[in-house]
Amino acid sequence: MKRISILACALGLAWSQLCAQTSTTEVLFETTKGNIRIALYDETPQHRDNFLKLTKMGSYDSLLFHRVIKDFMIQTGDIFSKHAKPGQLLGMGDYDYTQEAEFRLPQIFHRRGVVAAAREGDKKNPERRSGASQFYIVWGKIYDDRRLDYTQLKLDSITGGQVKLTPEMRQVYKTIGGTPHLDGQYTVFGEIVEGMDVVEAIQGVAVDKNDRPLEDIRILKATVTKDLPAPPATKPAPKQAPKRKAAPRKRR
Repeated sequence: MKRISILACALGLAWSQLCAQTSTTEVLFETTKGNIRIALYDETPQHRDNFLKLTKMGSYDSLLFHRVIKDFMIQTGDIFSKHAKPGQLLGMGDYDYTQEAEFRLPQIFHRRGVVAAAREGDKKNPERRSGASQFYIVWGKIYDDRRLDYTQLKLDSITGGQVKLTPEMRQVYKTIGGTPHLDGQYTVFGEIVEGMDVVEAIQGVAVDKNDRPLEDIRILKATVTKDLPAPPATKPAPKQAPKRKAAPRKRR
């Protein structure tokens, strides 16, 4: 099934390259603030499959949105947050593996409403590999040309000129918003298809000095609502008739 990006294409943006991502899978998060439905991109299969696996394991059930920065993003997936005490510093809990980066610019980028994987910083992680479980949902800001020009200079410095904001990407950042300074550095692997009002409500809550919400905002349950098709069953190899043993020859 091909899903057209609700945040770009639904507003009449006719750039085919911004509507090229596809999704055959979805995950529903039931939270204390409301439901959030996430479509996972087929163009980032490693992150998609890992997210599905963790959801089926129940890894996200009862976790907190432990980091919230207004006009930027909301973050969850810290496996230590399930039983965290009030005010406890969070953000270090993850599984003991990482995932290879799957950057898909310019089709998939940090516009408002996308889902991206958190990771260790460049000094410890020069390959920009994603962590296993933590992820964030982008809110961001609306940009003008001056700010986008400045952001491009920063991207040139950080990525050695490898990441360029195309005219189409710039238009989305000027009309829908997002976090362009993260492009080409963190893997975007999905988008919100239901519940952006919930995301907006969460990103506006009061937080402490470590950006943890003062009230616990919890994922009550995560469920795979659209899964990958099951692989076709393989037919067992036909049994071969047992070979008859040759009769022993009589000695003369």
